[in-house]
Amino acid sequence: MTTGNSPELLEQTRAFNAELERLLATIPAVNTVAPEESRRARREGLGVFPAPVFVPEARWLEIEGPAGPMRLRVIAPAPEQQPSGVFLHLHGGGWTVSASDLQDRRLQRLARDTGMTVVSVEYRLAPEHPYPAGPDDCEAAALWLIGDVGRSAIGVEGPLAIGGDSAGGHLAACSLLRLRDRHGITGAFGAAVFQYGAFDLSMTPSQRLWGERNLILSSPIITWFADQFLPGVDQERRRDPDISPLYAGLSEMPPAIFTVGTADPLLDDSLFMEARWRAAGHATELQVWDEAPHGFLSLPMAVSAVALAAEHDFLVRTLGL
Repeated sequence: MTTGNSPELLEQTRAFNAELERLLATIPAVNTVAPEESRRARREGLGVFPAPVFVPEARWLEIEGPAGPMRLRVIAPAPEQQPSGVFLHLHGGGWTVSASDLQDRRLQRLARDTGMTVVSVEYRLAPEHPYPAGPDDCEAAALWLIGDVGRSAIGVEGPLAIGGDSAGGHLAACSLLRLRDRHGITGAFGAAVFQYGAFDLSMTPSQRLWGERNLILSSPIITWFADQFLPGVDQERRRDPDISPLYAGLSEMPPAIFTVGTADPLLDDSLFMEARWRAAGHATELQVWDEAPHGFLSLPMAVSAVALAAEHDFLVRTLGL
């Protein structure tokens, strides 16, 4: 486990958090407005996340999903690089906001640092499409990618990895478990990257105890997101392993890296899941960044660049790229 920032990183993180909290206090919290309003604001760069930059080399693929056509956003490495594998990316946003084309620059860096082609899934969002729509789409994308048709369409050989941030980390874990439990497929993905994932939708202690403070997430915001995704599903049913992968058996999972900050209400989710993943006999790396908030890898913070470099190094070492 790696914990702690340098004094310089920690000072920058604290200063950024103070400004972030100030800015968040000037705009409506995500749980107080309609989801479509938050989606529009994020796409227009009107919130606290930087305005999206759509990289020119990104392209769209359309595949058949569980409910009809589904789009995948594909970002290849730099032209002079020989693609070395494929990373299946699942975006965050509380299963409710965000989209697969709103993090092109971060995924472009992943592609260039590792040589992997990145495929990001445009899965259906709640509340219009609650559970199990999003997980169904991600499962379908994973099955497509590991099949001959998917690899041919991407045009890249080599190892596969899977990962995502926040709700995307949840969906990545659920996809691996569904491949194993529903299709008998293990070992297709050689590595997993979990960025401050939500692994217990019945709420871990850190989720429950965080309170009203809004630093991207708060306890009420977490509750609201979960209710969009799981309308009418009580706390006990939310411990179903297909909903909360923390409660699943974790045999036959790939090596994984877990990244989280200590100023994140989902801190326990990463700590608990990494411990269970490791106890199941799998190689893990745990990166805990002092006072980093939820979503920090998508924010213009100095610690973000260091944390992303550690994740990309993990992929290169683990997959032998």
